[in-house]
Formats: sequence, structure tokens, C-alpha cells
Amino acid sequence: MFNKILIANRGEIALRVVRAAREMGVATVAVHSTADADAMHVRMADESICIGPPSSAQSYLSFPAIISACEISGAEAIHPGYGFLSENAAFVQVVEDHGLTFIGPTAEHIRIMGDKITAKETMKKLGVPVVPGSDGGVPDLAAARAVADDMGYPVIVKATAGGGGRGMKLAKTAADLETAFRTARSEAKGAFGNDEVYIEKYLGRPRHIEVQVFGDGRGRAVHLGERDCSLQRRHQKVLEEAPGPTITPEMRAEIGRTCAEAVARIGYSGAGTIEFLWEDGEFYFIEMNTRLQVEHPVTEAIFGVDLVREQIRVAAGEEMSFRQEDLQVLGHAIEVRINAEKLPSFSPSPGRITQYHAPGGLGVRMDSALYDGYRIPPYYDSLIGKLIVQGRDRPEALARLRRSLGELIVDGIDTTIPLFRALMEEPDIQRGDYTIHWLEKWLETNL
Repeated sequence: MFNKILIANRGEIALRVVRAAREMGVATVAVHSTADADAMHVRMADESICIGPPSSAQSYLSFPAIISACEISGAEAIHPGYGFLSENAAFVQVVEDHGLTFIGPTAEHIRIMGDKITAKETMKKLGVPVVPGSDGGVPDLAAARAVADDMGYPVIVKATAGGGGRGMKLAKTAADLETAFRTARSEAKGAFGNDEVYIEKYLGRPRHIEVQVFGDGRGRAVHLGERDCSLQRRHQKVLEEAPGPTITPEMRAEIGRTCAEAVARIGYSGAGTIEFLWEDGEFYFIEMNTRLQVEHPVTEAIFGVDLVREQIRVAAGEEMSFRQEDLQVLGHAIEVRINAEKLPSFSPSPGRITQYHAPGGLGVRMDSALYDGYRIPPYYDSLIGKLIVQGRDRPEALARLRRSLGELIVDGIDTTIPLFRALMEEPDIQRGDYTIHWLEKWLETNL
């Protein structure tokens, strides 16, 4: 086991890793920008090192700064959290070249899954169902028209190196394709430095279902069920729950087994999430995230496992502490992402927290790095906390979430808490009857 690990991240996920490591008796090193000198993860870690100014490029994304912090502190491994460098294959290679351990998959697996076309081709070969679409990138508009005409409209144009909804445009008819194609390429070039795009069939009423997998890097892997992440705004997840309201135990077992077998065959190591669009009982692969997900706590809640602890153990060369037969679903869990944003525009709302009170009680977990007097900096993602609840079933989880939202206090800034209080009263949410398009339509008339 490692003696000391460095956490190359900030906020609630950095604090999450600190807590898991402390329970394991592993010392932690927090890195931070000058804007995060008073952050909770800096206070809670065993050591802290300032690695640069507020700009992420000069701090949390700086290879030299993070590697130097490891050398100064004597950390043997790096946990990337999510975001920042968590899916950067070049960074993983640098980490390994310096004799350090990256707590996550190999650079090769990150590269394979980081390119949407390669990932799709790989998963197709491994027996994972995929969305119908182009065989690779489409080089020009003429090729795009040929693919779309053959497949039938509507279609969606996607950046091969994309993520977070950038470089993704819908073409409902042939007349829309030219604008969608050129806009998607332009956005992809600006966001990722790569303007290659591909085309997929557009599903009209899909849900976003993702399967949590975990591999030991030596050919053994398990799945930990699925999460439904269909409540989204601009392709960004807002609420996640597990298990999915529409997924039967038989579906769960089948798609889970397929995913676990796929990652086992490639020797995948650590946590990963295979994401699907689901419609009319069919799963269609869209991408794999080779890291811990923001919504991992709902999976931890229903399976009673600590995924971060398991990441650290496997990276240190130890065996997974559970087998597939050990993993049984325990009730229902829901997570809502609390952002520092002003409604209804969803514009960032940084500032000083004048009062913070986290909800409590049976089955309630609040993952946040907030505290009274903390000043949220304007330089980073607006996520400031995740409220996770668990119940014996979905109705109990919803009741617990409604109660917890009533207890949660974050004063001094605007947040998205009122959004979730309103959503709890919606019949469709109570029934679990929603698709990836539901929230944006609701927002048009309700905020």
C-alpha cells in the first residue's frame, strides 16, 4: 500500500479522496492554486503545496507543477479525481515516466476511449451495442450527406474528441445538415483542437443510462449496476439515480455482464463508466469515461462500497475486495448537483458563503467543501456540492430528498437549490417518467 498520495484536484472531490485515504491510513498531499489557499481540501489534507496562480492552465493543469509537488512531498501516487487531468493520457505517461503511479487506467486505455470513433469501434468489437452511425469520421459535407441519407433523419453530428455537449449538433432534416456539420466542426476545433466529426442516428426519446465498471488490470472486472442520468441541461447532468427507474433486473444483469466482460478483455484497471442511450428496451453505447464519475456516490450507496478506496487499493497492486456475486442492490439512491448559479440564466454566482448548513439524518450524505465564510472563486466549475439520499425504495428516496432540500442552507450566493425543490413537485419526476429532453422543455415554461 502507498504511504502517501497526492490529489491533483480541488473542491469536494479532493476532499472525498482525502477522507478515503485517511480511513486507509494513507497520508495525503493537497495541491492548490493561490485562489484555493483557504479551501477545505487544503485544510484537511496532511500536507499542502501551492502550485500556481488561479488559472487552471498554470496550476491544476500544469504537468511540471504537479510532478514537482510529488517530488517535494515524497508522494508515490497521484489521484486525479475527475475533470482536469483525469483523462489526459499524456499526463499519465509523464507520471509513469517519473516512476510514480497514476490511480486510474493506463494511458493506452484513456487514449482509446478518449477518441469517440475509436471507442465506438473498440466496444463494437467487444460485443457492446452501439448507436448506428458512420464508420469513423466524415471528412466533408458530401460524405456527411451520404451517411445521413443512407441512415435517415434525424441525425446528430458529434466531435470525435468531444465532451460536455460541445461539438454536438442536431440535424432534423437534410436542409439542416450543412449548418450542423459546419458548426460542429467549428466548435470542435475551438474546444479540442481537432475538427473531426462523425454522425450517429438521433434517438427521439432516449434515457441516459450508464454502467459502472471496475477492473483489476489483470483480466478481472465487475459491474456495479447502472445509473439513470437523464435529467440534463445542455448535455450536462443535473440529477442522477440508481438503479434506473426503467431498468429491470434482467436488463441490468445482461448489460452489466456485457460491460464487465468487455473491460476485462482489455485488462482495464480501476473505475470506469460505460454510457448508453436507452430507448424501447435497447442500449446504444455512446462513450466510456475512464475515471471516477461525479455521480459515483449513488452507486456507493446502493452497493455499500467505497469506490475511491478501491481505486487506491487496485493502483497499489492489491486485489479487488469484492466479486460480482458480492454485489447486491440495496434500495434506491438519488443525487442532485448543487451549483453556484443564478436562476433562471444559470450564470455563475461566485462569492462569500455567509451561512452553510448541511442536511442530515438517516440515508443522507452531503459531499461538499463549503464552510461558513468560504469565498467561492470565480475561476472554476460552479459545482459546490452534491446531495445524495438513499431509501429502501424510490418513493422513500424522493421523500428523503425533498426533506433534505428543505434543510439545506447556502446563503450569500445564488444556487440551484430552488430548481430541485420545484422538480420534486413534478408528477413526471415522481413517476420517473422523463427523457434526456425533459428538463430543457420544462425550463422553457417553469423558470
